[in-house]
Amino acid sequence: MRSSTTETASFAHSSAHAADRRLVSAFLEMLSAERGAAANTLAAYARDLDLYAGFLAGRGRGLDAASSDDIRDWLETMQAEGLSRSTTSRRLSAVRQLHKFAYSEGISADDPAAVIAAPSRERALPKVMSVGEVDRLLACVRQQAVAATTDKAKSRALRLSCLIEVLYATGLRVSELVSLTVGMVSGDDRFIAVRGKGGRERLVPLSSAARHAIDTWLAHLKLQADGRDLPAGQYLFASRGEEGHLTRQHFALVLKQLARDAGLPAAKVSPHVLRHAFASHLLQGGADLRAVQQMLGHADIATTQIYTHVLPEKLRDVVETHHPLARVRS
Repeated sequence: MRSSTTETASFAHSSAHAADRRLVSAFLEMLSAERGAAANTLAAYARDLDLYAGFLAGRGRGLDAASSDDIRDWLETMQAEGLSRSTTSRRLSAVRQLHKFAYSEGISADDPAAVIAAPSRERALPKVMSVGEVDRLLACVRQQAVAATTDKAKSRALRLSCLIEVLYATGLRVSELVSLTVGMVSGDDRFIAVRGKGGRERLVPLSSAARHAIDTWLAHLKLQADGRDLPAGQYLFASRGEEGHLTRQHFALVLKQLARDAGLPAAKVSPHVLRHAFASHLLQGGADLRAVQQMLGHADIATTQIYTHVLPEKLRDVVETHHPLARVRS
């Protein structure tokens, strides 16, 4: 079975040097036997290595004689052909593993790929909801709270409304949001103190809509507690689960169901997308990039600058022209 798998993933070009074919065959055999690589994976490695071997053959050398400069030139050739960074990275990964194998087996005197840096990964642009889509989401959950006919349905709708209002008004990470306590939101009406990544604490301003949603939810919780004051350490979105509060996974699930109820594509809506919407809509409204960075809790403003790429061209020019840190990085 193993030999047939290796044959399926063998070199496509019969012109490949016999030594190259033997090396790749041994490498694929190792992947199959020691790592349990699937047939499709072996075939993909074989195709990538076939192209690499063909490039080297054009220079009159085999795989065991490749140099670091050969690999760099091969990467430049792929980039010149307009291949994506993901494709280039995948092919380089195959070559790295092949040369590492050849060196460890004593087939090559050194590993020319060891000093080759992988191409930097493309940064995916964040998905963003429009202001109108967020309004539809909020309108839908508010209507559900009004139309609820049971205490359970009422609680779910008010909790979800509070979650969305606070997330969209503050841009909190979903882990920060679901772990909020009563004490964290019961002090200053204008701000909440959040402890984010690396233990860094930041003050996040609250909109009047978010404050109203919190107060409504707190009043509902107090009513359920027969009017007793709520402990400061109680989770705002408490749950009977192991973590003691609503999980991020459950929040994501109920949010997607709400999106369907609102007539929005569920795949387009998630807690993280609402965080993106917070940042993007602030910048669209003319907010300073540095202020948005602080509210999001980004340690590096370069992380926040990705939001300038999803804005209209005119606004992006304004940010890049007038913000001093943006100019430094341009």
